[in-house]
Amino acid sequence: MYSCGPTVYNFQHIGNFRAFIVADMLKRVLLHGGYKVKHVMNITDVGHLVGDANLGEDKIRVTAQHEHKTAHEVAKFYTDDFLEDIKALGIMMPEIMPKATDHVREMLDLIAILDKKGFLYNVSTGVYFDTSKVKDYGRLMNLSFEKLNSFLITGARVERAQGIKNTTDFAVWRFSRPDQMEMVWETKYGKGFPGWHIECSAMSMKYLGQHFDIHTGGVDHLPIHHTNEIAQSESATGKKFVNYWVHNEFLLVDGKKMSKSIGNVYTPKDLQKKGYSAGAYKYLMVSAHYRTQLNFTFQALDNSKNTLEGVYSFMKRLASIQYPEKESKMNKSFIANVAKIRDKFFEHMNDDLDTPLALAQMHALISTANKLGKDITKDDANLVIETLLEFDKVLGLGFEEHTKHSNHPDEIMKLVEERESYRKKRMFADADRIRDLLKEEHGVDVEDSQNGPVIHKLG
Repeated sequence: MYSCGPTVYNFQHIGNFRAFIVADMLKRVLLHGGYKVKHVMNITDVGHLVGDANLGEDKIRVTAQHEHKTAHEVAKFYTDDFLEDIKALGIMMPEIMPKATDHVREMLDLIAILDKKGFLYNVSTGVYFDTSKVKDYGRLMNLSFEKLNSFLITGARVERAQGIKNTTDFAVWRFSRPDQMEMVWETKYGKGFPGWHIECSAMSMKYLGQHFDIHTGGVDHLPIHHTNEIAQSESATGKKFVNYWVHNEFLLVDGKKMSKSIGNVYTPKDLQKKGYSAGAYKYLMVSAHYRTQLNFTFQALDNSKNTLEGVYSFMKRLASIQYPEKESKMNKSFIANVAKIRDKFFEHMNDDLDTPLALAQMHALISTANKLGKDITKDDANLVIETLLEFDKVLGLGFEEHTKHSNHPDEIMKLVEERESYRKKRMFADADRIRDLLKEEHGVDVEDSQNGPVIHKLG
């Protein structure tokens, strides 16, 4: 599995992270299903221009000048920040994270193959790929070559360099300008640096082979980046490039596209500064199907925060249950209901990652457990906890840390047991006396929940 990674000239915003969360969830579902997954995610650390036309300013270079750093320092700083964020979000590290700057040789080798096969031509700004020579160019968009050219012109998605043959033609190697001193290479094609699309083809095929299973990325990559990856990869190898393409839709903010000019661009750290956990943001991301646009609002984030905290509290209550202990076996109908809910949860996750329906099953499980009230046993609670932890293997919301409770000394547990015995006999004065003793001498309080006594440390 290959995922388009970050271009490290700035902080990755919450819209970028939707793609990384989707890729991570897909990987988790595959692992849960028994597959072995080799996941590659690239780091694009070569300076890129605004468009394929070689027009505009080099983004990493502009950032380097603004921050008084070298291009390499800029790339390292924002790479490190990205790695911090994916760790905070509970995203599994890919097995391989290749940097573009470490794989220029592989890119040049791929360019040489395309050149030998007659797919390339030169213009003043670089070496370009002639998309008219690919018979099924545009199939990922379900558009013909002519219609995709028309679509890109209408949408003003591509700038045309002087001398370019077709709107869809793209640079595999860009010639550097005199003021570009860093991250440029002397080659037989001229002094310059690789085009964006050639990077992903070269790195993915190096680590996964000429044909592999899954490629992920944002829906914005469909008409240009991924279409061009297919064109150059299959033209070079003569083989099908990828079996399955997984594209997530855009994340809007208050119904609008994220834009610095509007001031609605947020990073995970921005949300953290506003008091939101990584889990709250992640829960919001998985609350909608990945192929639907999701509108981010702080009200929606508050709702996700409250919902997730409710799940965490529920799990803590279950983990703290000590009593009542039933001599009889667990209720067979309850076990059957839990198994049915579990099966439905994974049925939805395996159906194109249908997270909204899967989450509905998760909440159905919580509701089913709550209906037992005070009759829930420790074994019942453990079954529910185990099921939720299995759900979290694919959701990655950090449930496990909320199933841990302090192992209290035997002296405290005996007092809690004695108090519970008094409560059952409705001897409330004696129960209160022990509760006061626990507070004053042991620094703990006992909460009487529907799931049994819950012990809290004071102070």
